[in-house]
Amino acid sequence: MAADQKKSEELNYGILGEDTQSTPEKLEKYTGVVDWEYLKPHFDSGALLYVDACLNITDVGQVLADDNKDKIEAWLKSGDLVKPSEPHAKWWSENPQEFTALVVSPFVLMQPLRGS
Repeated sequence: MAADQKKSEELNYGILGEDTQSTPEKLEKYTGVVDWEYLKPHFDSGALLYVDACLNITDVGQVLADDNKDKIEAWLKSGDLVKPSEPHAKWWSENPQEFTALVVSPFVLMQPLRGS
């Protein structure tokens, strides 16, 4: 039975597959255009980070994926990377717009679309 269970576990893993994509490919895969309603649950859970327009959201995602604490801390100190608060959430709820979002687990990065 143990051999059958092991084979079954291997099969399940095979069905899920290994993710052999590079980090830039994964970042592109998990980037998209969304509205506030999509982002709100991530805000509620504390996982949402706002990326200032002066930064490239993909570059920020790469830094998070690389766990470059010094760079992240510098952006947090400068205000280029911000954890949104209730006034932000209220504004976005009352003033619909679209955002670029990027999932870098456990975080979701958001940035207003240029021109919105």
